[in-house]
Amino acid sequence: MENPERRSEPANKDGGFTLLELLVVMAILATLTWIVAPRFLGEPEKARRLKAEVTIANLETALKTFYLDNGFYPTSDQGLEALVREPDIDPIPTRWREGGYLEKGRVPSDPWGHDFVYLSPGLNGEFDIISYGADGIEGGEGRDADIESWNLQ
Repeated sequence: MENPERRSEPANKDGGFTLLELLVVMAILATLTWIVAPRFLGEPEKARRLKAEVTIANLETALKTFYLDNGFYPTSDQGLEALVREPDIDPIPTRWREGGYLEKGRVPSDPWGHDFVYLSPGLNGEFDIISYGADGIEGGEGRDADIESWNLQ
């Protein structure tokens, strides 16, 4: 009768991967990276542009609320600051909302850290809001292209 404590051991005690198996896995990972990575490299820039569009839409809503309360939009001289601090230059709003029109009590910057450009009256409507994109300079293409309130979807 065979001793139950004595068991047969596997032929390969290491139980690790062979060099060939590791090379195959590395080749598969490299191929996947080569195919998938380019698709995600542009995503942060798309996200910044979308954030700028959403912020412009939120500023438009705040400006329209300001208009409903006061009967006019802040002038270019008053700027977007009129949404967080009661203007002290004409025209002075008579029913400025306590606490302002923007959450957090500050005018947001665009996703690249630049101030939005605000014109009132605008060249394309009652007011225009513009982000000059990544370079912060008017005009440009690609990531430097302007994002304009009158061209939002």
